[in-house]
Amino acid sequence: MVDDLREADHPAWARLHRGYLDFYESTRPEEVSAVVWGWLMDPAHELAAIVARPAVDAEPVGIAHYRPFVRPLQGSTACFLDDLFVAPEHRGTGVVDALLAALQARSRERGWSQVRWITRASNERARKAYDRLAVETDLVTYNLGVD
Repeated sequence: MVDDLREADHPAWARLHRGYLDFYESTRPEEVSAVVWGWLMDPAHELAAIVARPAVDAEPVGIAHYRPFVRPLQGSTACFLDDLFVAPEHRGTGVVDALLAALQARSRERGWSQVRWITRASNERARKAYDRLAVETDLVTYNLGVD
């Protein structure tokens, strides 16, 4: 089942988020997690999260952080999935499918035009699931530093 992240989920969320940060080789995971948790608990912040649970009262086994973004070329708002992580022992059990289906449904309810995300080209296991569920684009991502 998929539902909103709750304050009581913090310990499980922190473990999952740490796994996500480790995968992407974050050099300051504690600091980043504190900032992200603060955003997620702030109702005025645009970042939100859903979690996948094996049962209603169970701890989360998957997290998805998302937010709206505008698409000026289309004149629409869409959902940007910033982070998606599933506990290793729950991979291949449908958690990714459930999280993406929930984001798709929320986006539809909010009138958003699509769900978009990026992943590493080398993230082959995740890409197999993504290729089943979504369309890979030909867009290339650039980052321009400001320091």
